[in-house]
Amino acid sequence: MTERIKILAVDDRPENLLAIEALLDGPEVEVVKAHSGQQALGLMLGEDFALVLLDVQMPEMDGFETAELMRGHKNTRSVPIIFATAISKEQKHIFRGYDAGAVDYMFKPLDPDILRSKVDVFLRLYRQRRTLEDKTRELDAKVHELEELRRQLERSNALLERLSAIDGLTGIYNRRRFDEVLDMEWRRAQRNKTPIALIFVDLDCFKNYNDHYGHLAGDDCLRHAAEVMSSVLKRPSDTMARYGGEEFAAILPGTTAKDAAALAEQMRAGVQALDMDHACSFVTHCVTVSMGVASIIPERGAQPSTLVAAADTALYEAKQTGRNRVIIHPDAAA
Repeated sequence: MTERIKILAVDDRPENLLAIEALLDGPEVEVVKAHSGQQALGLMLGEDFALVLLDVQMPEMDGFETAELMRGHKNTRSVPIIFATAISKEQKHIFRGYDAGAVDYMFKPLDPDILRSKVDVFLRLYRQRRTLEDKTRELDAKVHELEELRRQLERSNALLERLSAIDGLTGIYNRRRFDEVLDMEWRRAQRNKTPIALIFVDLDCFKNYNDHYGHLAGDDCLRHAAEVMSSVLKRPSDTMARYGGEEFAAILPGTTAKDAAALAEQMRAGVQALDMDHACSFVTHCVTVSMGVASIIPERGAQPSTLVAAADTALYEAKQTGRNRVIIHPDAAA
């Protein structure tokens, strides 16, 4: 059932209130009666009215004072007021009513047709206002829903971005992310004229390990090695990545070859300390790594491939000279 719209009729004479109620009360409209200004103010604080029909001449608190008090309260100031009066029609009285907050004036005895016509106008305005308020609430709810969906989408995108940058086996960055970080840090080093170091890592005799122990054991070996080597890097700017297969790489911004070699040695020793059996290694009885280090202060126009080639050459030398060691490229050492 549709809620009826409420109109407040204020008059100290009961017969006048009954007459208004008889004219206006119906299926869509409920006339609420108040016999004084004080009673009207009390009702307005607890009810939502579309319109107030307010008698001017009342004992104790007249209509002008009542209207001024209604306009002074935040919950009632927007409710339209029509004054009903039997006093003089002089302009000074009418203007006083408008000054008190009235939107219209009617003179007693009230003409039923004019009263209904005026009330219908304010009822339409009230319905329009309620519709607008409902639509505003719906819109606010939609905006809130869309904002929540945006936040969920951002979280999902961030997760997807992270997943797209992570190697599924080892949990460290993948080759794609390695290339992105290297390019970003290379350009930063060019601007700041600071060194950037690169460590290339290769697990020694890893094909033999896989052939002997199986690929599941090989996967475990890669995970353990990645975990140990990553733990050596403490700065947020340092990046450890799986370069491919059994190869790893570490990007170290602002790092000289000497300092990078020291970190590489910690990684090498850490992997060997895992003491993972490697019966088919021709280096020693456990899993080991060979490492190549290079550091460059990039010149304008130089490409990251220069650093990659230098570190790769140093890694090749480490493997050719016995493995399980760290070699610094002599021509690319900052």
